[in-house]
Amino acid sequence: MRRHLRFALSGLTGNLSGKPVLRYAVILLPLIFSLAFWFGGGTALIGIGFGVTLAFVLAGHFPGAAPSGATDAGSVQDRLIFMLDKALQDADRTGQSTACLVLRMDQATRFGDLNGPAVLADVLARTADRFVGALREGDVVVRLPGGGFGLGLRPGRRLDVETMIQLAARVQAAVSAGISVNAVTHHITFSAGFCLGARAPGQSGESLLAAADLAAREAMVHGPGAIRAYTADLALRQGNRMALSDALSDALENGEIRPYFQPQISTDTGSISGFEALVRWHHADRGVLLPGDFLPMIDAAGLSERLVEGMLFHSLTALIAWDKAGIRVPSVGINFSTADLSNPKLVEKLMWELDRFNLAPERLSVEILETVVADTDNDISVRNIAALADLGCGIDLDDFGTGNASIASIRRFDVRRIKIDRSFVTHVDTDRGQQRMISALVSLADRLGLDTLAEGVETGGEHAMLAQLGCRHVQGFGIARPMPFEDTLAWISAHDAARITLPRIGNRAAGG
Repeated sequence: MRRHLRFALSGLTGNLSGKPVLRYAVILLPLIFSLAFWFGGGTALIGIGFGVTLAFVLAGHFPGAAPSGATDAGSVQDRLIFMLDKALQDADRTGQSTACLVLRMDQATRFGDLNGPAVLADVLARTADRFVGALREGDVVVRLPGGGFGLGLRPGRRLDVETMIQLAARVQAAVSAGISVNAVTHHITFSAGFCLGARAPGQSGESLLAAADLAAREAMVHGPGAIRAYTADLALRQGNRMALSDALSDALENGEIRPYFQPQISTDTGSISGFEALVRWHHADRGVLLPGDFLPMIDAAGLSERLVEGMLFHSLTALIAWDKAGIRVPSVGINFSTADLSNPKLVEKLMWELDRFNLAPERLSVEILETVVADTDNDISVRNIAALADLGCGIDLDDFGTGNASIASIRRFDVRRIKIDRSFVTHVDTDRGQQRMISALVSLADRLGLDTLAEGVETGGEHAMLAQLGCRHVQGFGIARPMPFEDTLAWISAHDAARITLPRIGNRAAGG
């Protein structure tokens, strides 16, 4: 019977922050006290009475229990709506306005799949504490379904768009240091959306929360870590996007989303030194869609892993086909995002695919953004990049010069080649400043024993100047646009027939 008493008490105290306990306390408490006295006597009755009273105090149902900001985290969604309702109703009388901010965890589903629901729950609980610490007393924080948080702001006189952007950034920064669980540091981000009380589509707390949530979901499309304000056209935009999103899974399954291949050329010999696989969607109604039109939706839908699997399959299939045609293509480069590199099973999966196609690891180039290498605090990403380099895959550092990767991190990850960002390549044949920048980057790479590839080469003049400055490989529209595999065979044949070795300056030995 004591076990039943403990269960009844825990059921009561577990809902102290919500409305049911206040409604049924009068009925439940006499029953609990009667059972305690019947089975345990006066001692049990005193213990139960003390426990229930303490539970009420800790839950904040007596005056002076705790600051409202500290006890709001994790409370029911109705509390937030009630607070917003009251603030909106009082706005005309007080001259003060409110606003709602919603933060949604980027890649929450994927994070839970990779790390387990217990780790996700722990991370979200600690996140709630940090959010509360970043807000004022009187602001309300509640958990929302799907790894989100709703924040209601205490009414004030100066709540405008600029203030909300600053607040959203401050709350986002509260989790930027990473959260350690079981000796592993997890770096998570939250996309934020907000709606000012005066701009809510309906003057109710529920409407204000829904508008902020709509803005947060729009931010997730442009994230991670983006911030968006509610506007009246958001619903229409998201409706159009959802029409595409619903078709994504089928498109991946049917092979409609597949790579286009862009050649990379040696400036020493003019020979093909590789291809980069760039994703395209062959949409039945809208034609060929570029990555910007659908990649954010793939991330938001948790389909990033399936996309990588499809890109890897098609790319390795292309290598086999080129080999059978007697065409030498040393490697294919595939882009891996931060989310992809955070998959603990990534290396195992790549090894299995390479074995299945009977291809050596050096035939696969792993293209990683410089910002990923700069963020060396992500333990799983660090381990995966190092393991891929040890396996023999080429590590290409993409968009080099635009991030903050240190020389130490470049050496640490055994980077094979840096890809010089197109912003340094444009007009390099006529701009002396660009030439000095390229020369400095090439010199740095030489000293570190790294290869170089210039992206975004659009003219013959840029191609020739890059060769003279010592850049070993080039890629861009001036050489060839990305093309479906079916077109690569004819392009390779025409390129080989017309190949001309460009002039070079220096004594470096030629190489492919």
